[in-house]
Amino acid sequence: MARCCQLLTGFLLWALLMLSWCEASRSSINGYDHHHSYGNFKSKNLIKRRDDGTRLKSFARVSSLPPTTVSVSDFGAKGDGKTDDTQAFVDAWNKACSSSGAVNLLVPEGKTYFLKSIRLNGPCKSIITVQIFGTLSASQKRSDYKDITKWITFDSVNSLSVDGGATGTVNGNGETWWQNSCKRNEAQPCTNAPTALTFYSSKNLRVNNLRVRNAQQIQISIEKCSNVQVSNVEVTAPADSPNTDGIHITNSQNIQVSKTVIGTGDDCISIETGSQNVNINDLTCGPGHGISIGSLGDDNSKAFVSGVTVDGAKLSGTDNGLRIKTYQGGSGTASDIIFQNIQMDNVKNPIIIDQDYCDKSKCTEQTSAVQVKNVVYRNISGTSASDIAITLNCSKNYPCQGIVLDKVNIKGGKGSCSNANVMDKGIVFPQCKST
Repeated sequence: MARCCQLLTGFLLWALLMLSWCEASRSSINGYDHHHSYGNFKSKNLIKRRDDGTRLKSFARVSSLPPTTVSVSDFGAKGDGKTDDTQAFVDAWNKACSSSGAVNLLVPEGKTYFLKSIRLNGPCKSIITVQIFGTLSASQKRSDYKDITKWITFDSVNSLSVDGGATGTVNGNGETWWQNSCKRNEAQPCTNAPTALTFYSSKNLRVNNLRVRNAQQIQISIEKCSNVQVSNVEVTAPADSPNTDGIHITNSQNIQVSKTVIGTGDDCISIETGSQNVNINDLTCGPGHGISIGSLGDDNSKAFVSGVTVDGAKLSGTDNGLRIKTYQGGSGTASDIIFQNIQMDNVKNPIIIDQDYCDKSKCTEQTSAVQVKNVVYRNISGTSASDIAITLNCSKNYPCQGIVLDKVNIKGGKGSCSNANVMDKGIVFPQCKST
């Protein structure tokens, strides 16, 4: 009887051991430790890394293939500056967009392509580089524009690159439009004119080595885009050309503008609502209206701009230098803005915040305003072409907060500040004490 009990006890112990071993094996297979969730996390991460690795290898295989070249000449573009090449460009774009892998869409050097308004739509199967090595020349007839506000538009094209090489030029032929502008001739009605080059609703955009000339109105507009790099771009138009902003940024995030030269009739760079994380460096500006954040809050609207850094710029003979402009009656914020390492020569309003901005014939005083806060001016030097070098014209109800003047030396003008919380660091001239 005792031996039977011993055998039974041994069997039960063996069964318990087997059950424990099975449970442990199951846990090991599932990658899960009942006492710690780390095992499951590590297992999932391992699977994710494998998936990511597979995707990277797949991408590497695609990107290692030489790009296919699609030339507008193959689709009938003449490039004689007279023949309408619009449809040839559309056909070439459709071919490039529907192809697989990497594609170079070539606009050959040494030719001028006459274009009416054109919209190049995505999404595309391919990764496209548009090589504008020739000249694109805009029609001057209003009837040639389906959308009078746009000439060349890239819409919803991700991972797009536009490269001008050493010769590529986009020419808006804007003189006809400027002559009919109410800003040049008050007898004329105020009407819209086309933006030369628009990038709309696109991610991972690159624009390099391009020359934009004499836009009908805005020269380059970046709208509802993210992850954009603009470099080695030259934008030019006469000082009296109306509304010809150089680079206009609105409702866009993570924007980098570098090594760019802009001389035009309006803002060299304008940054409007919905824009975040905008970085500008190595900019040469003039003529023009300087670097502007705004206008914000027009028609009692909400506006938000944040995370703007201008690091390294030269402004010469501009109507403004570093400007933040907001309308009365608006709401929202313009915040976390840094202007640093900037040289200004003969600039009319070197530093200006204006919360009473008005471009209408009549503006009424209103209580609400876009809040301006956390703005740093650091290592700013140069000369003022007006009696006022620093203007902080802030709202009584929403005073400017956290304004820092750090090593500012602007000769030739005084400071005029109201309703602003200002802190000086280092040598600051002129002094700008808020009243």
